Amino acid sequence: MSDLVITGGTVVDGTGAPGRPADVGVTAGRVDAVAAPGSLIGTRIDADGLVVCPGFVDLHSHADFSITGHPGADTAVTQGVTTLVTGNCGFSPFPVGDLATLRTASAFLQAELDWSWTDAAGYAHAVDAGRPAVNLALQVGHSALRLAVMGAEERAPSHTELERMEELLAETAAQGVWGFSTGLIYAPGAYGDSAEVTALARVAAAHGLLYSTHMRNEADTLLDAVREAVATARATGVRLEISHLKAMGRSNHGAVVDALRIIDEARTDGVDVTCDVYPYTASSTTLTSRLPAWALDGGVERMLERFADGPTRERVASGLRERMARDVDPEGVVIADLPPGPFSGARGRSIADVARELGTDPADAALQVLAGHRGAVSIVNHAMAAADVRTVLRHPAASVASDGWVLRPDGPGRPHPRSFGTFTRVLGRYVRDGDISLAAAVHKMTGLPAARLGMTDRGVLRPGAVADIAVLDPATVTDRSTYDDPWQLSTGVHHVLVAGEQVLADGVLTGARPGRVLRRPTPPP
Repeated sequence: MSDLVITGGTVVDGTGAPGRPADVGVTAGRVDAVAAPGSLIGTRIDADGLVVCPGFVDLHSHADFSITGHPGADTAVTQGVTTLVTGNCGFSPFPVGDLATLRTASAFLQAELDWSWTDAAGYAHAVDAGRPAVNLALQVGHSALRLAVMGAEERAPSHTELERMEELLAETAAQGVWGFSTGLIYAPGAYGDSAEVTALARVAAAHGLLYSTHMRNEADTLLDAVREAVATARATGVRLEISHLKAMGRSNHGAVVDALRIIDEARTDGVDVTCDVYPYTASSTTLTSRLPAWALDGGVERMLERFADGPTRERVASGLRERMARDVDPEGVVIADLPPGPFSGARGRSIADVARELGTDPADAALQVLAGHRGAVSIVNHAMAAADVRTVLRHPAASVASDGWVLRPDGPGRPHPRSFGTFTRVLGRYVRDGDISLAAAVHKMTGLPAARLGMTDRGVLRPGAVADIAVLDPATVTDRSTYDDPWQLSTGVHHVLVAGEQVLADGVLTGARPGRVLRRPTPPP
């Protein structure tokens, strides 16, 4: 007899296999049986006409900066997400060296943290104490390592500094993180050359970590960036995850075909490389990422000092104008959120709109907005092609991942809808429209991302697996969040279990919070 039986549903088990009628038994937080309909006994959850699948594993999230502020994780649970993989794009809230510098560098993520830790173990303890509704699998960021060891300076590390970053990475790996990430368009990670990244990736490989990279370029030199990432994996043997593969800027649309060809060739050669994608044609990031990298040398305070110096400010603006003439369309750069200040009313408006109101050009307007809000400006950037999204999504080595961080159901600003609807959008639009099959989509959200991390007891519905489970209606599941009205939760997911405990029942959040930080098993010393 099982504690709980999900009965009458179609099981899509996360392996990529087609769905089949089956009941799922759960006992003591784990799946104890996947058996013929009507063959199991226990307290019933009726899934008649519904799909029963593993809970979704969001391979690319920034929820490490928001989970302690809203541990209920409404936006994730209502999509069927049970595990959030954090520490992406080089940003993580540990290790902590100079706290003020780390906080400033990550301010665009609107961190809801008390910063009461110095390392991954302390951070994990703080998250667990807050009793999250979902699980977190942590990664450590390259920028965080750099900030802890050498601050925000634009220079190569000394031999001693690189050794210290390697030591910190090894220490963090021993505390149970699952991966190491880079954000090579973001200061200070952008200041690291290929040799520095390769040295750290070698440490990651030695400790069995995944290497997740927001590559050095996603626009006119996208293919060079893919080659650099693959070369790092080839040289070190690290498992490589290319984050949110895309081609930014109209002139680069279609380049994902060649990017995927490079990935396929590397896989044929034995390089362990995959990618992930979110189902939207806009990205979301910090406005500072559109500036020349040197403008952030020394951190945000130094950037503001440069803005205050006339000739230097003009150099920054000229560099931004060059990008706007090439791959950054100011009409598509929309202000998502910013702290109180002179442009607080500009949320939801493009930089081009702000420029017209100010009677200036978009580059100058962007610098004014950044100066008025001390660099903490997040944007939504409309710059991708729908055909490219479909191309990457269909690729067998591509996982689905949100790149989101908003967990609250309501709040200020115009955050990207991907926090609210990535997984339900794939199921409700791309599957029902025939772009990919239901079994393939579920695999991209469950078994594939779990395998990339090296998880052996999540991502697939089988006896012995942890009972992280989603039950959804394939005919009605959908995202509701839009760019203009983002604060809308998904619908069509009926039940969500985390370790066998219902956090969503009949589409209603239960308030249960059985999640935790998942520690990667590490071999004894």
